[in-house]
Amino acid sequence: MPMTYELLIADRSYSSWSLRGWLPFAAFDIPVEVSVTRLYDDRFAHDVSTFAPGRTVPVVRTPESGLLTESIAIAWHLAEAFPDRGLLPAGPVARARALSLISEMHAGFVALRGACPMNLRTGWVGFQPSDEVRADLARLDLIWGDAFEAHGGPWLCGAYSLADVFFAPVATRIATYDLPVSERAQAYVTAHVNHPKFREWREAGFTDGPEQPIYDMDLQRRAFPMPG
Repeated sequence: MPMTYELLIADRSYSSWSLRGWLPFAAFDIPVEVSVTRLYDDRFAHDVSTFAPGRTVPVVRTPESGLLTESIAIAWHLAEAFPDRGLLPAGPVARARALSLISEMHAGFVALRGACPMNLRTGWVGFQPSDEVRADLARLDLIWGDAFEAHGGPWLCGAYSLADVFFAPVATRIATYDLPVSERAQAYVTAHVNHPKFREWREAGFTDGPEQPIYDMDLQRRAFPMPG
């Protein structure tokens, strides 16, 4: 029986769901052993099968040998297992908002996620968002702004929580593709890319292997906009 959590993720430069699976451990100081596989590689299916009979990452094996095969399941489990770590806000109003935001992110923003894959190795110049992507961005501006007004920031529900974990890859997309959002939303994006654990994740991604050509785009490259 494992004595700690075991987490399988894929390319840290590209796998947005892996980032959502890893951040709850890293940001809230929960010990975990991490294994990394590569997307679009012959070993991917084998590596996943060693954890669970699934086809996606992240996958977590708990200390009790239970399996968590969805990022939202990982989040709920850790919030229940470590109630003193602050993964969810303590106040009932803020907690309800956090749960709602997490659920909407997990199920929604399909246009944005489809048109703008997470890519932490470059920025792109000249990306033109579709009407559907713009609608997703407008929704982000609305729900983020409402959360900031209700809870005072700097994060969605006051202190950093699982709600922010789930929107971290969205923030990186706004940065990578220079997407049009409000000044307040842009400040939230900057806070994400400057978060110490995100910076750690991004640097580790360069050790996973070469760039994945499938994520290349017919656009001019620029540096990924990391704060100094």
